[in-house]
Amino acid sequence: MKKAFIELHLSVFLAGFTGILGKLITLNEGMLVWYRLFITVITMFFLFRYQGTLKKLSWKDILPIGSTGVVVALHWLFFYGSIKYANVSIAVVCFSLTSLFTAIFDPLINRRRFDTVEMLLSLLTLGGILLIFHFDTQYRTGIILGIISAMFAALFTVFNKRLIKRFDTKTITFYELSTGLAVLTLFAPIYLHMFPVTSLLPGTMDWVYLLILSWACTICMYLLSMSALTKISPFTVNLCFNLEPVYSIVMAFVIFHENKYLNPAFYGGLACIILSVILQMIRVTWQHKKLKATA
Repeated sequence: MKKAFIELHLSVFLAGFTGILGKLITLNEGMLVWYRLFITVITMFFLFRYQGTLKKLSWKDILPIGSTGVVVALHWLFFYGSIKYANVSIAVVCFSLTSLFTAIFDPLINRRRFDTVEMLLSLLTLGGILLIFHFDTQYRTGIILGIISAMFAALFTVFNKRLIKRFDTKTITFYELSTGLAVLTLFAPIYLHMFPVTSLLPGTMDWVYLLILSWACTICMYLLSMSALTKISPFTVNLCFNLEPVYSIVMAFVIFHENKYLNPAFYGGLACIILSVILQMIRVTWQHKKLKATA
């Protein structure tokens, strides 16, 4: 369990950079996600083939894995859309609603009883979000996109929890992102018609940021988080990922000076989110110790 929590928090730390890189990259959200998927999939193919860890799957197995990959691609699209229409701080704080959606989706999908404590902790996070929503209506579009992004992130984690019981995490990640890339490529002409861009090619610094985003903040992050999922519940994983805003916001303050545009309500909301994470970590630790004592 200790190793799983270390892996989880390291993946959260890496996730904290994704918002910053999304702001630094000048491409729009659609092209950004496409290049992120393209670089990641190509890298994974050669890396996993070299390691001999990439397994061939039947179409029957690829279907549920690929569907989950489409979900994560949608999560990224809406997440980076939120950054482009608002800012890093707003996007990553909206991501904290993932815990609320998980507390709802996980029991419905896996047909288990709703956990009252999970719902209460999620409502604490929701209260923090509502406080933040109050501070400026100019970010309304970005907030809506961020909430939709959190919904897809929750679905992704719940579906992954079921997949890792049957498949190797590296194989899952490769087939998920490959399918996400294929579907996004298929719909790219329609997307670019609706949201035209001046250039399809990244600039020099964009390539640097995309490589960091793909190698460190995608491959390493997802392998670590899915490894943690083998021993930690989806709700706990998503709730711990609420620490992502802390890392991203601190960096956004330093790099983009976003603190100039945020008022006390934002910090009050952020405090609620951090409190929900601390309470959940205390709860999980206590439950684990109790289970060991009775074993």
